Parts: sequence; C-alpha cells; structure tokens
Amino acid sequence: MARYHLVRVLPFAPDDLFQLVGDVRRYPEFVPWLQDMRVWGEQETAPGVEQLDAEAGVGFSFLRERFATRVTRDRPARTIGVSLLRGPFRKLENQWRFQPHRLGTQVDFDIDFEFRSRLLDALLRANFDTAVNKLIACFEDRAEAVCAKVSEPAA
Repeated sequence: MARYHLVRVLPFAPDDLFQLVGDVRRYPEFVPWLQDMRVWGEQETAPGVEQLDAEAGVGFSFLRERFATRVTRDRPARTIGVSLLRGPFRKLENQWRFQPHRLGTQVDFDIDFEFRSRLLDALLRANFDTAVNKLIACFEDRAEAVCAKVSEPAA
C-alpha cells in the first residue's frame, strides 16, 4: 500500500475549491491523463451531503485502464471522500478537506492505494510523489483559471 498526505494553502475560498474538486464530470477538461468520465447515481444522502458514482478512463503512454469510484461530497464539512468500486486497484481511497485559512484555504489531501498488479504497484510507487504533485498542480492551475482569489489580509 502507498499512502500520501499533502497540505497546501491556496489563495481561494474554501467553497470555491470544494466546488472545483467536487465537479468530477469536468476532470477530463484539466487532468491530461483522464480520457473520459462517466457519472451516475447522484443522490443527496443527508442535508448538504451528496453521493455519486464515477468511472474514469485513464491513459498513459503504456497504460489504459478504467476504474470506478464512489464520491461523497459533504458541503457542511467541506470534505470530499472517494472510495473504490472497481478497477485495477486492490485499494483506493482519498480524502480532500478544505479549511478556511487567513490566506484563503488550507487543502489537505490524503490518498491510500494499492494496485492488484505488483508491476503496476511498483511502477507507480516509484513515481508516486511526482504523480501526486502533478495531480495537485492540475487542480491548482484549474483554480487559477476559474476561481477568484481571496483578498490579502491587512497587515
């Protein structure tokens, strides 16, 4: 298993970042290795909490795979949780948290995964820091393009 925890402070409102990350249908627009996304079963499970299932087609130079996840968007808590339904993973879970910060938002991202294939698992594990940082950079670039920056705090 590989686990990774990342913290970033970004100059955007927590609700804007929650909306950006929660809109999984749009991921293929700004995550280059996502070829397509299919979403179904969207439902409200509690006030402000939505759940949906999403299947992504992923393509890298040597790899083409599909995997499906269950996404839980908890607006009151400003969290987004993702868990595996099916695909090439033995385990896949990730969690996003968006907390107000004096400079905008503290984003906490946790991911825990393991591929069924030992070869794929070893390949990704060897490049995991780079892969996670590239993924987060896709979201940061998208936020720069579509979210308004928060004002700098008074000195």
